[in-house]
Amino acid sequence: MATSAPPPVALKRLEQITSDVCNSVLGSVDAYEHSKTGQWNQTIIEKLLKAVTQEAEKPYKLAINSTIVQHSVPTASSLVSTGTDASSVKTEKDEDGKPVSGTDKKKGPAGRRGMHSATGGYWNEKTDGMWSYKYEGDERGFDVVIMLIWIGI
Repeated sequence: MATSAPPPVALKRLEQITSDVCNSVLGSVDAYEHSKTGQWNQTIIEKLLKAVTQEAEKPYKLAINSTIVQHSVPTASSLVSTGTDASSVKTEKDEDGKPVSGTDKKKGPAGRRGMHSATGGYWNEKTDGMWSYKYEGDERGFDVVIMLIWIGI
């Protein structure tokens, strides 16, 4: 396993910055919405790049990856009827006006998908490195995995 130089910002501060950025972007989000994940990722990356470059003590080239991982969604067979009269049920629609099925929405506990990620690098161990962080979004139905790579200039 490759070793790496200390991050551009102290590790505890980097964790706090990343947590704050994720909370600012996702704080009002109730559930995973696939159509919004691209914008969430882009905003997380932009805010994190800005914060790290402002606080870094010396110049670095930076690369950030943000991956949003949806937890498992319930299957149609796991959805239980509530006994509601079908005529009183309003059909939820997506942004294209198409009906959204129960399997497209977050409903109750459904477990989690597995994920394993690995990254390697060939660099100057005195100036370069990488760091990863997992933002837990359990109640929202997704997690965010952030990876920061820094290259000393």
